[in-house]
Amino acid sequence: MDSILFFILDILKVPSVLVGLIALVGLVAQKKALPDIIKGTVKTILGFLVLSGGATVLLSSLTPLGGMFEHAFNVQGIIPNNEAIVSMAIEKYGTATALIMAFGMVANIIVARFTRLKFIFLTGHHTFYMACMIGVILTVAGFEGVQLVFVGALTLGLIMAFFPAIAHRYMRQVTGSNDVGFGHFGTLGYVLAGAIGQAVGKGSKSTEEMDLPKNLSFLRDSSISISLTMMVIYYVLAIASGSEYVSTLSGGQHYLVYATIQAITFAAGVYVILQGVRLILAEIVPAFTGFSEKLVPDAKPALDCPIVFPYAPNAVLIGFLASFAGGVISLAVLGQLNWVLILPGVVPHFFCGATAGVFGNATGGRRGAIIGAFAHGVLITFLPVFLLPVLGSLGFANTTFSDADFGGVGIVLGYMAQVFNKDVITAIIVGLFALLVAYNYFAKKPVTDTEEQ
Repeated sequence: MDSILFFILDILKVPSVLVGLIALVGLVAQKKALPDIIKGTVKTILGFLVLSGGATVLLSSLTPLGGMFEHAFNVQGIIPNNEAIVSMAIEKYGTATALIMAFGMVANIIVARFTRLKFIFLTGHHTFYMACMIGVILTVAGFEGVQLVFVGALTLGLIMAFFPAIAHRYMRQVTGSNDVGFGHFGTLGYVLAGAIGQAVGKGSKSTEEMDLPKNLSFLRDSSISISLTMMVIYYVLAIASGSEYVSTLSGGQHYLVYATIQAITFAAGVYVILQGVRLILAEIVPAFTGFSEKLVPDAKPALDCPIVFPYAPNAVLIGFLASFAGGVISLAVLGQLNWVLILPGVVPHFFCGATAGVFGNATGGRRGAIIGAFAHGVLITFLPVFLLPVLGSLGFANTTFSDADFGGVGIVLGYMAQVFNKDVITAIIVGLFALLVAYNYFAKKPVTDTEEQ
């Protein structure tokens, strides 16, 4: 039984396979010809694999950057990293995670079908991480057996529909369309960046509008500007770390040559990610139409954060740097407060900070991108401080969950468990779902896009 469960789990947590299955169902539902079904399914999977390949390339250059930062400034503390904390938790909480994830995805479809939260969350690995965190917190709170799986799955299903819904007003501004939702559990930070952009960005030009002299026009190519900017950062950290330390990372290669290659590797990873996103968007939107028409009318696919990168490539880099700066300054504040030190993890600050930059730019141009992403960096530094106490023995590990929604959901769920007993928490979660269903059926129906036109 366990082997079957984990086989299903491995399918569901791999984004390329999960979204490929959704595309397959959608194309079959539209009664497309067999060649079109094969083409659409394979190209959707291919797009996600290209995106994942780009992320792997990018991560290979981010890892030494984080090591150089810690060595150069001699700081030690907790480094938030979803993959690390989940790998530690899965041995003890693996079965609960698998069941909560599997039934949570079913709950997401039910929530989207019977409420106005019309989003199907398709970022499988983030669903897996959130299922794990929910399983840990509920188990620490005393949940077990059927009640653990039921409450965990319904909570996950609600979250998977709720966060794309609150991001969607900004997602429409980013993409200029209403076709695709946003599915990544850093949404609180992105919504914060979007709101800050609205507040401070009046009259600010977009990050993509660069007035450059003719001899610097090559910087309009985001691959070039990212490469050169990252070279400066790698050189500074490599020199500050010292050639002896960098040689332990480079395998003996000269430290400045190594820094140059890693900087351009970073830009190459971003470039590959952008190509993967374009492939995905070309296939998943029309294929998902068939899926939603049959199962969840008017639903939208909620996709991973790199889906927004092509809309503002310059904001991607600006957001990363501003978010990381927010993390560094927040680290100094934590030190002054004598609180637990949360080190700025390069991976979350890149993927989430870049996304915050894109959201901030969409609503407030360059000022929105910089200030919004900086605020995001502060947020994901302070949230883990309050999340750690509710994670039981995992709270004493040297890592924790990194993205904003894990902090937000974990803190709310964890402190609910300290105030209420299991039955009250169950009633709250079920009652919330019932209220959303009742609102959908009894409140005035919203005007649809078609009716507006």
